[in-house]
Amino acid sequence: MYRTYKYLLRPYTEQVKSLDFLLWQSRLVYNAALQQRINTYKETGKGVGYGAQWSHFRNVRHDNPDTLGKLNASSLQHLLRRLDKSFAGFFRRLKIGEKPGFPRYKGSSRFNSLEYTYNDGCKLRQDEKGRKSFYVQNVGEMRMCYHRAIPTDAEIKHIVLKRVGERWYVCLMLKLPDTGIHQVQTDQQIGIDVGLKNLAALSTGELIENPHWLRESLAKLRRLQRHASRQVKGSNHQRKTYHQIARLHEHVANQRADFLHKISNRLIAGNDLIAIENLSPRFMNRNRHLSLSSHDAGFGLFRQMLEYKAESAGIQVIAVNASNTTQACSECGSIVPKGLSVRVHACPNCGLVLDRDINAARNILTMALLPPLGRSGQAVTWAVAPCVA
Repeated sequence: MYRTYKYLLRPYTEQVKSLDFLLWQSRLVYNAALQQRINTYKETGKGVGYGAQWSHFRNVRHDNPDTLGKLNASSLQHLLRRLDKSFAGFFRRLKIGEKPGFPRYKGSSRFNSLEYTYNDGCKLRQDEKGRKSFYVQNVGEMRMCYHRAIPTDAEIKHIVLKRVGERWYVCLMLKLPDTGIHQVQTDQQIGIDVGLKNLAALSTGELIENPHWLRESLAKLRRLQRHASRQVKGSNHQRKTYHQIARLHEHVANQRADFLHKISNRLIAGNDLIAIENLSPRFMNRNRHLSLSSHDAGFGLFRQMLEYKAESAGIQVIAVNASNTTQACSECGSIVPKGLSVRVHACPNCGLVLDRDINAARNILTMALLPPLGRSGQAVTWAVAPCVA
């Protein structure tokens, strides 16, 4: 089982400059390696792979100890593998007929991470007082906010240093053994229907309110963006305003993640089975009327949290086809057509009246409890014929 622990770093001013220099050199290597692949194909009609590029840039690294030589060797290897994976994905998409997306050159705003192999140019350290720090080659020991203890039986496999705005984070990729110890059974099962009005409706009848983190900050965001647009382009004042905008976006993202962590923890701790709709938010993210609300809600992040936490707790998360779950009555199975503006499900056949999202959540749970063949179909089959209002 693999997990990633993320920690905030507190580097000094000189250490920040060293990290920025390493990031700059890595970006130059990435763009140079991409250019080398393009030129080689144009001249010979053949591609160049990771092995040949590593041999070339290894020699360049040795010849330039004050610039490229500052990069750790394994970090340089990860960088070239990153480009190799980009080309592998390009050819895979091209082969199956998808939009290929040729690998792009990286500008300074599109390259914000460094990869390392643990114990090769980087290491987690502890002083005599038990305070944790993180060492990086040619940077030194940096203070870190060690807010979460790493399990004693965990093995650190991979390291990513990431710059977000003006802050630096370290992401530790851990390999954790499966101890076989899971949470106590509660004999509780729950269905979840996600939405924009309410973040989630539960089959128990609870509605989880959507806090609308981004919408609450839009007024401040607009003021900052207007202020930046009126400043001299490229000036220090404009750069500082852009940093304020980035910090505001980071704050909103942290609010969203914190809220979703708390909700997912509560749902995992209180249930043995969780049923969710197998819904891709892509259609909402591409709709100009719904995209802002969809991104603000974070449906994909919510599902990701539920799934990996359920794996650790040893409980089931079942994704079902959500077709007709809103229209069908959870009590008698009758189809009750309703538009998006109708927020209450009222069945004329059995008299059930409740919130339409809670009705959908109950149907999602019912489908999850069906045999696998019954829940994997393209549409829901209901026993009662559609009723006419």
